[in-house]
Amino acid sequence: MSPTPASTASDPLSSIDALIAALQTAGYFADRRLATAVFLALRLQRPLLLEGEPGVGKTELAKALAQVLGRELLRLQCYDGLEQREALYEWNYAAQLLHLRAAEGRGTVEEAEREVYQPHYLIRRPLLQALQAPAPGAVLLIDEVDRADEPFEAFLLEYLGEYQVSIPELGTVRAVATPLTVLTSNRTRELNDAVKRRCLYHWLDYPERERELAIVRARVPEAPAALAEQVAGFVHRLRSAPYAGHFQRAPGIAESVEWAKALVALDALLLDPEVVQSTAGVLFKQREDVAALSAELITEALSPEAA
Repeated sequence: MSPTPASTASDPLSSIDALIAALQTAGYFADRRLATAVFLALRLQRPLLLEGEPGVGKTELAKALAQVLGRELLRLQCYDGLEQREALYEWNYAAQLLHLRAAEGRGTVEEAEREVYQPHYLIRRPLLQALQAPAPGAVLLIDEVDRADEPFEAFLLEYLGEYQVSIPELGTVRAVATPLTVLTSNRTRELNDAVKRRCLYHWLDYPERERELAIVRARVPEAPAALAEQVAGFVHRLRSAPYAGHFQRAPGIAESVEWAKALVALDALLLDPEVVQSTAGVLFKQREDVAALSAELITEALSPEAA
């Protein structure tokens, strides 16, 4: 079942401002550059490739778009060794075998083969589901495409360029309604130029402090105002010079939100070095980064002069 579209004052596709406002109702605060990229992807019916550090909101954008557009969200999670059959389709071999056994002695071999290679014996995976989704179409999230290998990228080209796929036994399957396709990449490796040429491109960076504050307030409304401001400001400083050089990976937006929830659970009203150090495992996921968040660094980053 498709999700119910968020209540908006106007059609989210009527303008970039309307799209920004609609996304905000879903708790996603897109800046104008990102909203423009999404708007053009919808208007031009082109896939959108989002690259950026982990935790900047690439996957969450696809979820928010499915909500505000009232479309079904289909997700293909990529990984090393992902095969075409896991992305597109495979045949229900057990059902086909049962059919062949039941058909023994009836008709020719050719007729039996035609009968078992029918659409109702297909097990549809995300790409085929997206092509066959009824109007207004689905939102297809091809998540962390950089984790898949190059042969899989080559396999995607027909879908990305023409919104169609070829099934040897059935022929070409074209989109019933053009899906909104969002590819995400953490840039663990460079993607093939052929994939990039078929997509609109946007580099998604960490949000500015005010936008992150709006996200924290929207996702953790129970957080005291002063605490939310401190969380947004502190995380923003950890991502900036000179503090960023101390860490292997800066906290993402998801970590900011989880940290605010953790602080609320601890009944914290304001940040202090002790509570920051005791909850460092919410902000950072590597031992070295947790260790780098020393009491001295915390005190310096919390000082008014660092703001």
